[in-house]
Amino acid sequence: QVQLVESGGGLVQAGDSLKLSCTVSGRTFSTYYMGWFRQTPRKEREFVAVVSDSGDSTYSESAKGRFTISRGVAKNTVYLQMSNLKPEDTAVYFCAASLAGVAITHDYGYDYWGQGTQVTVSS
Repeated sequence: QVQLVESGGGLVQAGDSLKLSCTVSGRTFSTYYMGWFRQTPRKEREFVAVVSDSGDSTYSESAKGRFTISRGVAKNTVYLQMSNLKPEDTAVYFCAASLAGVAITHDYGYDYWGQGTQVTVSS
């Protein structure tokens, strides 16, 4: 059984920074991509960033220049460093693992999901 657990969400003010973490436990894979998505009640789940096991990353347009995705040394942890946060970044953030072997920006390309962590940015 694979489990993904996010942490680090919270309430911050516009312009602040926040770092999310996600740890994968259970079955391990030789290679997999880790992604971050976010969702608000009014929108579909939205791609934020994805990183390969070698550290190559892809970002959404809204995340470029403000967010940084990275993997821990043990590779079973992924981080999302968010800077210059805006109220429109308010959402539940999910991490996900993909076995597809390529960077995928659609949620249907992911095999395992965490339960999500709330990020709220006040103006």
